[in-house]
Amino acid sequence: MTGRGLRWLGLGVALGAVVFAVILASRFGTDPGLVPSPLIGEPAPGFSLPTLDGSSTVSLSELQGEVVVINFFASWCLQCRAEHDDLTAMADAFSDRGVRLVQIGYQESPARTLEYLEEAGTAESALYLADPGSRAAIAYGVFGIPETFFVDAEGTVVGKFVGESNAFILGATIDAILAGEQPGQKVTGDTMQRPAP
Repeated sequence: MTGRGLRWLGLGVALGAVVFAVILASRFGTDPGLVPSPLIGEPAPGFSLPTLDGSSTVSLSELQGEVVVINFFASWCLQCRAEHDDLTAMADAFSDRGVRLVQIGYQESPARTLEYLEEAGTAESALYLADPGSRAAIAYGVFGIPETFFVDAEGTVVGKFVGESNAFILGATIDAILAGEQPGQKVTGDTMQRPAP
């Protein structure tokens, strides 16, 4: 093969590698947090889940008429720990305005989640639920935690946070929902898919 032929071959291989890298990055390297949730604007998936202590069962349908903030969390999630105080403060601040925080334990035993909450504290008006078999997490398409969904008083998913939230963004989002707006999805920080090794 001549020098010119080798040059064209090398150029072709380089171009092919670039095209392959672009396809790989666009198809397989996408952060799932950046993919819009198909639940926004749709009825919230129903659930009937046991409380973490096993004393009762809570159904989402029982909460219709309230704005429900559904937060998937775990004790092993650093971002969940970081946002916990702000979620608790939000639950207390908005409880008299028809807003209910529902925290659902994600991929850990209810006993471990309860132990964490005893240390971290809870909101009096909030509900703390287990998710046997991760049924609710699957229904909501949870990929990593924390993920937080906002359901309006009519039972429609109107917002979603991917990642750690804070008091400011929580308050602004709930104010918008109470005003009849649909905040949509926001990536608010990093998530964790499993406990760190």
